[in-house]
Amino acid sequence: MTRRCIGLDVHRDFAQVAIWQDGLVRQAGQIAMTAEALAVFADSLAPSDEVALEATGNTNAIVRALQGRVARIVVGNPQKTRAIAEAKVKTDKVDAEILAQLLAADYLPAVWVADEETQARRRQVARRAHIVRQRTRLKNQVQAVLHRNLIPRCPAADLFGIKGRAWLAEQPLPADERQAVTALLRQLDFHAGELKLIDQELARIALGCQDTKRLMTIPGVDVTVAMAITSAVGDFSRFASPNKLVSYLGLNPRIKQSGGQPASHGRITKQGRAHARGMLVEAAWVAVKTPGPLRAFYERVRARRGMQIAVVATARKLAVLCWHMITRGEDYALARPSLTAKKLRALELQAGMPSRRGQKGKASGYSLKDVRGREKQMAEQAERAYRQLVSDWQAKAPPPRVGVAAANGARLSRPSVGATAARQDTAPDPALRFGVDHAHNAG
Repeated sequence: MTRRCIGLDVHRDFAQVAIWQDGLVRQAGQIAMTAEALAVFADSLAPSDEVALEATGNTNAIVRALQGRVARIVVGNPQKTRAIAEAKVKTDKVDAEILAQLLAADYLPAVWVADEETQARRRQVARRAHIVRQRTRLKNQVQAVLHRNLIPRCPAADLFGIKGRAWLAEQPLPADERQAVTALLRQLDFHAGELKLIDQELARIALGCQDTKRLMTIPGVDVTVAMAITSAVGDFSRFASPNKLVSYLGLNPRIKQSGGQPASHGRITKQGRAHARGMLVEAAWVAVKTPGPLRAFYERVRARRGMQIAVVATARKLAVLCWHMITRGEDYALARPSLTAKKLRALELQAGMPSRRGQKGKASGYSLKDVRGREKQMAEQAERAYRQLVSDWQAKAPPPRVGVAAANGARLSRPSVGATAARQDTAPDPALRFGVDHAHNAG
């Protein structure tokens, strides 16, 4: 059967269809973005057909409607389909034709399509993040009311706690401002209830996810961070190396290199899942305050590059650590058992399990000062061992060659001798050895 490649330029209400066959592309009209219209379109396809479309908000629904009806469905990365983005003549028909042609040439940069379970978890995590942003916005509006009415800062630790609200009720505010604060507090209470419900649902999901519980053994990683990472990544095995995962999360630096010039490293790319990247940075801020190798690594980088770069580097280190733990099926080697047990017990209570007050459980060790002290001493010992390892490595390392990136991250003026061909001072060996030998003989 003749191969057909079908390009779909998808919009909110319709999709433009173009069909590539035998080297020619023809337009096939539009289909409405409804379940009924997609079912009719799927019936018209042959089992050997291939379909290409760009990743949009309704991509998953289209993939579900067409899955099993065609040989292949390729979801393209819109940031990498430069042929469409840079086209001088850009219409729906042109975009659909280019998608069909790129698919026919097997040159369409594809993205991974998550399964239904992972997509549901992503939606839950995104909904929780939206509620948290709404709560932050409401709190900022209350603070703005106090600021413009010259009200001093609240002496309580939490303005929106019991003591903080009692103090807020006593402050002299105009009538309209008092009404605004009351309305904002009502909205804040509503979002708090919604946040509690979704946290309970996420806790139930996390209890059944071994990868999430495994990541929680890392100091600084709670259920929120672990769920954000596992839902964003999905299948860790699809990344051949930890560097691939780092690139997927946008924590790798931008690199520019051309000709014989040395490579220039810039800021991180910030591509991929922004929420998961932000969660890793938040976890890094907590991890660097806890004794262990991660804190030693952070302080070593901070000494020469500054605080902000150091914490992002620690977040990258956490991403690499997550990849190794999940792919190997191992918990964090330097985990603190009592702290991990406390996290898991808090996760069970958050999921709605009974509290069992008065009974000694697995998390009881965290309440003992001696247990916490011993675990802290072990973490401090691991931190000292890491510092000594780095010190010995730096002392025994040969002096950096000219052009080789030193450990301190300094930019050097010219490439090294013996580096890759793209960074050599001299020209590489000629591809045609006969020409070189003949020239020597002629001389």
